[in-house]
Amino acid sequence: MLSTSLKRVLAAGAKSFVRSGVVSFATVLIMTVTMIIIGSLVFLSAMLDNTLTVIKDKVDVNVYFVTSADEADILSVQRKLEALPNVVRVTYTSREDALTSFRERYSNDQLTLQALDELGDNPLGASLAVKAHDPSEYEGIVKFLSDDPSVSPASGPIIDRINYYQNKTVIDRLTAAIDTTERAGLGIVLLFALASLIIAFTTVRLAIYTARDEIAVMRLVGASNMYIRGPFIVAGVMSGVLAALLALLFFYPATYWAGTSLSAWLGGFNLFSYYLDHFPLIFLLLVVSGLTIGALASFLAVRRYLKV
Repeated sequence: MLSTSLKRVLAAGAKSFVRSGVVSFATVLIMTVTMIIIGSLVFLSAMLDNTLTVIKDKVDVNVYFVTSADEADILSVQRKLEALPNVVRVTYTSREDALTSFRERYSNDQLTLQALDELGDNPLGASLAVKAHDPSEYEGIVKFLSDDPSVSPASGPIIDRINYYQNKTVIDRLTAAIDTTERAGLGIVLLFALASLIIAFTTVRLAIYTARDEIAVMRLVGASNMYIRGPFIVAGVMSGVLAALLALLFFYPATYWAGTSLSAWLGGFNLFSYYLDHFPLIFLLLVVSGLTIGALASFLAVRRYLKV
C-alpha cells in the first residue's frame, strides 16, 4: 500500500512538473542561477585558499648568528628547531654561502664589491631560515630561541638578531586576514543559501498557486496532507536536481576559460583542473543543495500558504 502511494505521488509530481510548463522552466532557471552562485563560492574559496597558501609559504623567520658563532652550535640550534612540531623546515646558510649570495646580488655594484674586498674578511654571519606551519606560530618559535640555553653558550650569545620583530606587523596582518577571510566566506555561504531558499520558495509558491483548484478538490475528497504535499515536493526536487546538472554543465566551459586565462594571474592555480579533480565533491554538493532547497521550499510553501 505504501509502495503504491509513493508511486502515485512520484507520478503526480512528475506530471505536475511537466504540466506546469513555464512555471517549471522559471523555477529551474532561477534555481540554476542559485546553483551557479553556490558553485562560484566554492571556486572563490579555492582561489582564496590558494592565494593565502602562496602568501603563507613566502613568510618565514630568519635567525642571524654572530660571525664568531661555532658551526656546531648553529647546527645544534637547527636540530632543536626541526624537532618542534610547528616547524616545517629549517634551512641553514653558512657564512661562505651568504657571502657568495651577497656577491651575486651586487655583481653590478663594483663599489660595494670593492669595499667588501678591502675588509679582507667575511663580515657576514651564518643564518637559519625557519618555516612554520602557520604564521601565528612564529612568536612561539622566537620565544623558544630566547629560552633555550644553547643559544647562549659559555663563549657568549651566538644569535645576532631575528627578523621576526621586523616582520611581526606583516605576520599579524596576514594572520588576521586569514581569519577574516574564513569567517567572511562562511557568512557569504549562509547568506546565499538563505537567499536561494527564499527565491525557490517564491517560485514554488507560484506553481502551487496555479494548482489551487486541483488542491481544493483533493482536500474535498479526503486526500491526506502528505499526499497533497508530495507531488509539489517531488516537483521541487526535480527542479533542484535539474538545476544542479545545468550548473555543472555551465561550469565546464566557464572553468576551462577561466583556467587558461587566469592561471598566471592566480599563481599557477588552474580552475579547470580544480573542477575536474574535485568533480565528485562539487557534483554531490550541488545536487544535494538543489534537492534540499527544492524540497524544503516546496514543503514550506504548501504549509505556509495553503494551510495544509
